[in-house]
Amino acid sequence: MADRIKLLPEVVANQIAAGEVVNRPSSVVKEMMENAIDAGARSVTVNVRDGGRELIQIVDDGCGMSPIDARLAFDRHATSKIASLDDIYALRTFGFRGEALASIAAVSQVELRTRQAADEVGTLTTINGGEFFSQEPVACPAGAQFCVRNLFYNVPARRKFLEKSATSSSQIKAEFQRVALCNPGVAFELRLNDQPVYRLAAAATLAVRIVDVVGRHVKQNLLEVEADTSIVRIAGYVGRPSAAKKSGAEQYLFVNGRYFRSGYFGKAVLKAYEKLIPENCAPAYFLYLTIDPSRIDVNVHPQKTEVKFADEEAVWQIINAAVRETLAKTGAVPQLDFDETERVEIPVAVKGAVYREPRAMSNEAYNPFQDPYSGELAGRMPDVTFADFDSAFDGFSSGGGFGEGLDGGFGAAEEIVSERFSSGGSELEFIPSGGDGVQQRLVEEPEARFSEVVSLGNGYASALYGGHWVAVDLRRARERVLFDNYRLLLVNGSSVGQQLLFPQRLELSPGEYALLEEHEVEFAALGFDLELCGGGAVELRGIPADIAPDAVEESLYELLQTFRTPVSAQELRRDKIAGAMARSGARAMPRTIPSAEAALLLEQLREGGNVSFTPSGKAIMAEITTEEIRAKLG
Repeated sequence: MADRIKLLPEVVANQIAAGEVVNRPSSVVKEMMENAIDAGARSVTVNVRDGGRELIQIVDDGCGMSPIDARLAFDRHATSKIASLDDIYALRTFGFRGEALASIAAVSQVELRTRQAADEVGTLTTINGGEFFSQEPVACPAGAQFCVRNLFYNVPARRKFLEKSATSSSQIKAEFQRVALCNPGVAFELRLNDQPVYRLAAAATLAVRIVDVVGRHVKQNLLEVEADTSIVRIAGYVGRPSAAKKSGAEQYLFVNGRYFRSGYFGKAVLKAYEKLIPENCAPAYFLYLTIDPSRIDVNVHPQKTEVKFADEEAVWQIINAAVRETLAKTGAVPQLDFDETERVEIPVAVKGAVYREPRAMSNEAYNPFQDPYSGELAGRMPDVTFADFDSAFDGFSSGGGFGEGLDGGFGAAEEIVSERFSSGGSELEFIPSGGDGVQQRLVEEPEARFSEVVSLGNGYASALYGGHWVAVDLRRARERVLFDNYRLLLVNGSSVGQQLLFPQRLELSPGEYALLEEHEVEFAALGFDLELCGGGAVELRGIPADIAPDAVEESLYELLQTFRTPVSAQELRRDKIAGAMARSGARAMPRTIPSAEAALLLEQLREGGNVSFTPSGKAIMAEITTEEIRAKLG
């Protein structure tokens, strides 16, 4: 029988390996950026065209390679990172297998220009589909320049099923962010289709790099985490509970400078936020673990995003404790405030002291069925029968409406009970009960109007509404009015704005700039007059009429976060945008306004048709009843 087992050709073996190491363009970006960092680069530039299908270019100023190294670098299992088996368990570099460049070259056309600082001339090495094509001298700066063209050109089935350019670009941005967050001391630049998306200077601190990558909205929400134990050292930041998101939260875990995924350690962080955030929300976190390399194994998955820990349970406990301690120290966790005016002193046990048990006291003559107890109570209790209550509540149960039924029924009952109790000399009074408490909501009568409006200061006013005396939260009323106005603007596409005397220039993160560019038309509909200047710079010339100039920057960033969260229904999207603008406009309202302005605002509220609640469901006003006044005055 003929032999059936054969060795695969090197090119075929490399293409099979490429399927594990390089499964999409973002994998190429990750591997090449990590190689640049391992080479000691202080500056790395990434340029991608057509989502990486046409071109992926990585330029760094690292140590560079000699001509021989440039040729050997594309052979399988050729590496400068390790030399023996023991080195795998003491890794301090990203790469170590020697598979990445061989895998990339097997499914693309690669050009490498490289030069060592001590060399006068560099080297140009060309590899096509895993086969060596040429090598020749070339003038180039110190470092390395990789050009990966036509990815998967020789594997048509794989190229056919690559994601769309926009999806692939998003994946590349995600990988770029992870590497940039790992190395704050390195300058990075990302270009998509030759347009700059990120331009990150070397950061002095980790917090600066996080803000540069994620965006300015995260700056005020970062809480520093730090713990140093014999097992692991933890540094980084977590987000405030109030900034937790339902989706899209920034969550990053790194170990020894390497990004990794771990649902297990993610639960350690979430456990620390238990009962601090809603169940369907997640906090942001950027946690950097430093651990003895011999206590972890990164050689688990070809893409090296899975890491095994020898002390997994202990690390879980340390992460959880470190995050809980941070939340407690910064006041994110509410602290109990005990009233010490009537506290009980608990004595401290002293060795050798003799303590006596307090003697129990009792009144053996106590009998509640004998005088003076029964006689006193009998003389004070009026004779009120169920028939009295039935007749009193006839008016209420007959459904006489809010004013007639409630006032008539409760009023008759109160009159009967008060009369019977007063005859006995009791100071008790009848307070009607409506059973289970419900959120108070006035019956909104179409013809009801606000009158006798008086501004009370500190954001409140009193008024008569449809014959009822009410207290009104003016800022919430303003939020409701603005919400209705902005929702109408978004539907009609019209806007009311105010031009700034001196235009403001804002610097946005690449992600925020891309969002603003994508939704420029909607910003214009809201009243923003802005010009995109490129490189994250925006010139603001006009703002919505309801937003104060000193609050416009905060409003713009809050609105960008609203656009960041995807919403399927157009109507829901309008409501989210209008809600964000309404909150910003309401915050700008002074705490104290004249009664005339308060009256005008309440008239606008009435015309909007919803006088009870804000868009988020908070009560705008509450009725002040005579029963409540009587209860306060005693």
